Amino acid sequence: MANESQSQNSAAFNEGTRRDKGKDAQKINILVAKAISNSIKSTLGPRGMDKMLVDEFGNVTISNDGATILKEMAIEHPIGKMLVNLAKTQDTEVGDGTTSAVVIAGELISKAEFLLDENIHPSIIIKGYKMASERAVEIFDSISEPIVLEDKELLLNIARTSMTGKAFEYSSLLSKIVIDSILEVNTKENLDFDRDSIIIETKLGSSLSETQLIDGIVLDKEIVHPEMPKDVVNAKIAIISSALEIKEPETDAKIQITSPDQLQSFIDQEEESLKNMVDTIKRSGANYVFCQKGIDDLAQHYLAKEGIVAIRRVRQTDVEKIAKASGAKIVTRINDLSDKDLGTLEHIYEKKIAGDNMIFIEGLKLKKYITILLRAGSEQVLDETQRTLNDAICAVISALKVGKYVAAGGSSEIEVALKLRDYAKTIGGREQLAIEAYADVLEVIPKVLSESAGLDAIDTIVNLRSKHQDPNNKFVGIDVLGGRLYDMKELNIIEPLNVKTQAVVSSYEVVEMILRIDDIIAAFAKNKGPMMPPGGMPQMPGI
Repeated sequence: MANESQSQNSAAFNEGTRRDKGKDAQKINILVAKAISNSIKSTLGPRGMDKMLVDEFGNVTISNDGATILKEMAIEHPIGKMLVNLAKTQDTEVGDGTTSAVVIAGELISKAEFLLDENIHPSIIIKGYKMASERAVEIFDSISEPIVLEDKELLLNIARTSMTGKAFEYSSLLSKIVIDSILEVNTKENLDFDRDSIIIETKLGSSLSETQLIDGIVLDKEIVHPEMPKDVVNAKIAIISSALEIKEPETDAKIQITSPDQLQSFIDQEEESLKNMVDTIKRSGANYVFCQKGIDDLAQHYLAKEGIVAIRRVRQTDVEKIAKASGAKIVTRINDLSDKDLGTLEHIYEKKIAGDNMIFIEGLKLKKYITILLRAGSEQVLDETQRTLNDAICAVISALKVGKYVAAGGSSEIEVALKLRDYAKTIGGREQLAIEAYADVLEVIPKVLSESAGLDAIDTIVNLRSKHQDPNNKFVGIDVLGGRLYDMKELNIIEPLNVKTQAVVSSYEVVEMILRIDDIIAAFAKNKGPMMPPGGMPQMPGI
């Protein structure tokens, strides 16, 4: 009967389909999750190490940002992709804590493997993990402290903590720029927390110390014609999404010209068409044009003669920002342009930065934008610092949105872990084992931090547990740079509450999905190998 059932089961799938069931499927998924988690664990904390990633074209990315590393690793395994999406979700929602989220998920899977070996059913583990994650969120909230927009020093500390270990030498300068940018676009009367209001524009050359804050929008573009004005006050803005060029036919076409007069007539018609475009712009009253596409050389000439400034091939995102700031409408057909479509900007000028011209737009009326003009001496430093600034901005905005922060350095994780163990005793049953395992998982954060600080991990965790028995020591964590246990709040090492809670919630959801899988059916085309080789060892491209 068993052979007959197996035969019927195999007949249900195409030839060559590979199937792993039960514990074999679970072990494959657990192995993949642990491998990915371990690959980025060493990047955690202020002394976390960087990863160098080289893609198939030889492009190099150096980073210790979890989301960036996982994205560049080109992971193909479905479980790996789930963890990549976990990092993306953490990055999108709160902008920081991506490494912590993936490490926690990997450790939850690792602990689940031990519980499965003890013959505890996956549904029991999932139930215990769910209870623990919900309770952990409550405990994190109970040990948090309030923060408001006026607490500039606290906001600075959150920004510094976010970027510690990434741009440490310039963290004071960059954190001040981050806070100033947020306070410029958010006031007590107008709290919109729009991340898009803060633009990061990069320019290679000089050093990070030359990074500056510009009250307005900066474009890495230049004016298209040397005879156009370089500095315009009270500019009338036209935004055009189509090209100021003669359109080529969409299909192959042949024009037969049999005489010089016909050729001249053809050229004259093109010139006339371009001149009509420029005349339309002039009649509208515009003296500054932002064009998303190209501008013909002859059109540039006519625009310059009329004293109209033009910028070409402006990015869609920049065009939308300029439209919001000026009140201009984005026009698709030039012939439809009128004075009703124009916007106004107080001051636009061209300035040379690192040998290249850039456009500075200041005096925005309708929508506030702030630009951080980031400078660095190498492409890799520029890219990594841009990611660092983005994380810091998102972290501070997250703290303001939720209005609370917690102590960092592993102090909050230890506090939550201790309270979770007390909670587990009130539950009983097999779920208690899963809750206790969850508490152990949270301690992986201070454990990794202690290792990077050169401390003995086991002794450090034991000492932290002992200190946190006293309610007055709930902020004691690991001072990684000082290599000691210390009050994190006193050292001003703090993080937004939702960086912790989002990591806890998201990691549980991913782990739940992984643990529910007990059957892997992998179909592949003929003459192609399986996604997983015999023996259950998963193929791990990019790791």
